Amino acid sequence: MPNRLLAALPLADYARISRSLQTVPLILKDVLQRPGDPIYDVYFPGGGFCSILTVLKDRSMVEIATVGREGMVGISAVLDRGLPNSSLTMVQAASDTCYRMPIEAFRREMDKRGRFAALVSRYANAYIGFVMQSTACNAKHSVEQRLARWLLLAQDRVGRVEFSLTQEFVAMMLGASRPTVTVVAGALQQAKLITYHRGIVRILNRVKLEAVSCECYRVTTELLSEVMHE
Repeated sequence: MPNRLLAALPLADYARISRSLQTVPLILKDVLQRPGDPIYDVYFPGGGFCSILTVLKDRSMVEIATVGREGMVGISAVLDRGLPNSSLTMVQAASDTCYRMPIEAFRREMDKRGRFAALVSRYANAYIGFVMQSTACNAKHSVEQRLARWLLLAQDRVGRVEFSLTQEFVAMMLGASRPTVTVVAGALQQAKLITYHRGIVRILNRVKLEAVSCECYRVTTELLSEVMHE
């Protein structure tokens, strides 16, 4: 699966930019960027997805966004050239294909103010909207609604009904305790919306899962889809 931002480039632009891209795998639980570190590379996933996490003082983490093949990892490089990275990026679904671009090459392309810069800037705006919606979602919606939303987003990114998901990560992602996650995941299983066993989740009824989810799934999905439409 190609990265959608790169796939939307005119052929001449892609041919030039591709010389700065290195194809690397996304390995489950690998950390691509850490808070406080300079940004050395940006990443364009061709599959799988990454979680963008805020790290609190007690070292606990809460997910604020996910990035798959619709976008790029390292969006703060678009917004600020001087400050270090402020979040942690961890791979949550593996992929054989991700395109890594050195920050110097990325900034040269942004300075050209061509199609690449326009697409990345549109994505940056959508990403900010995604984070804002996620913040509201975390504050206002139930753990069940938020888990349903996350599962739908995960399925969209991996393109499969079955994928790995540990209780530890769900708890971190939702800012909830593991016992709470057990109860909520159990309720979704009992309703025959998912199965969850030994760290593998399978979506059984997507339509009903969308009904359980809050409006934030639709809002964030529309935000990201609008990046490709001018």
